[in-house]
Amino acid sequence: MAADLGADERTNPVEAARAVVAGRHPEARAAFLGGSVAAGRGTATSDLDIVVLLDGPPAPYRASFLHGGWPVEMFVHTEASWHGYVERELPRRRSPLLWMCADGVLLVDADGLGARIAARARQLVAAGPRAESAEEIGDRRYAITDLLDDLAGSVDPDERLFIATELVRRTGELALAAAGTWSGGGKWTARRLESAAPGLSSRLRHGLREALEGRAEPLVVVVDEVLGQVSGRLWAGYRRSGTV
Repeated sequence: MAADLGADERTNPVEAARAVVAGRHPEARAAFLGGSVAAGRGTATSDLDIVVLLDGPPAPYRASFLHGGWPVEMFVHTEASWHGYVERELPRRRSPLLWMCADGVLLVDADGLGARIAARARQLVAAGPRAESAEEIGDRRYAITDLLDDLAGSVDPDERLFIATELVRRTGELALAAAGTWSGGGKWTARRLESAAPGLSSRLRHGLREALEGRAEPLVVVVDEVLGQVSGRLWAGYRRSGTV
C-alpha cells in the first residue's frame, strides 16, 4: 500500500511493530513482523506486515491502519486458525502467512508458541510446495498457448497491452511451477524467479516492451522457451471434464 507519509517520518520498523502489538493486543501469545521490511527489501511505500497469535476472539481477523508513519497490515490468528489458513493456502503453492512467520522477526513469544510456529513455518517452506499435476500443467500450457495465438493476431494496441501483460504473468508462474518452487503474487513473482529462473524476469520485461511496440517475437521466444520445459504449446487435443 502506498502511503502519503515520507520515509523519514517513520519510526524504526521493529519498534513500531512492537508498539502496535502492545497497544492493540497486549495479551498476544506471539507476534511476527514479516514481509518486505523484515526481509530487508522495504521501499518508501512498504507497510508493516504483522502476524499476531491470540488465545481466542477477536481472532481471526485482519485490519489495515496507520501507526507512527507506517501503513500497517495486521493478521490476527489463534494457533488453530493459523494452521487452518496455512493449510488452505498450501495447495495454491503460495502462502504469505507462512512466509511472514518463516522469515519474519519474532516480536513477542509469551509462552513458546512463537518459536513453535516459526519452526513449523520454516519446515514447510524448506519442504517446498506440492508438485503440480500433469493436468494442472496442461491447463497452464493451454492458457498460455491461447494467449500466444491472441498476441499473434492482435492489431489493436490496447488489446495487445492486456494480452501481453497477462502472458508475462502466466509465463512467470509456469516457470516457478516447472522449477518446483514457491509461487508469489506481484513483486513476489519476480523475487521468486530471481533464484528459480535467473534472468527470466529481465527477458520477459524486454519482450513485453517490444510487444507493446508491435514487435511480438522477442516475447514469444521467451515464452516458448519456458513452455519447452513442460512439453511445449498445447491447444489441439486439450480436453477437461466439467462438474455438475
